[in-house]
Amino acid sequence: MNKNKKVDKNAEKLLELEENWKRALADYKNLEKRSGEEKAAMVDFANLVLMEKLLPVLDNFLMIEKHTDDMGIKMSVREFVNTLQSAGLKNIDVSEGEDFDPKIMDAVETAAGHENKVLSVIRGGYFFKDKLVRPVSVKVGRGNKSHDQKEKK
Repeated sequence: MNKNKKVDKNAEKLLELEENWKRALADYKNLEKRSGEEKAAMVDFANLVLMEKLLPVLDNFLMIEKHTDDMGIKMSVREFVNTLQSAGLKNIDVSEGEDFDPKIMDAVETAAGHENKVLSVIRGGYFFKDKLVRPVSVKVGRGNKSHDQKEKK
């Protein structure tokens, strides 16, 4: 009888150790997964900071591209743009006449024109991996008094 109690006690202890081992293994796998996600988030954050620093350079290159006929410069600018895009940078496409969207646009100037409509794009805006890096700077219509009065009549 004494041997059976010892066997039962050892079996219980073995089950307890097995459960503890399974829990520890699951905790380790969760830690490994969380650690990988944190590393990826840190890399994305570092790339986001780098993209923010490269945007003024991109603006300058795009300005140079507009004002030159040098094909070497144009090719270099295109290659730079393609490199940034392949890393995850996306241009925000905004057209004149579009409704002003404060989520992705920054109104830096207003002028007479259709109220809350984009009159012109001043500076491009960008997303990096679905995060807004820089809003599009736009000139927005504030409405015309004569136009507004006609609408009310």
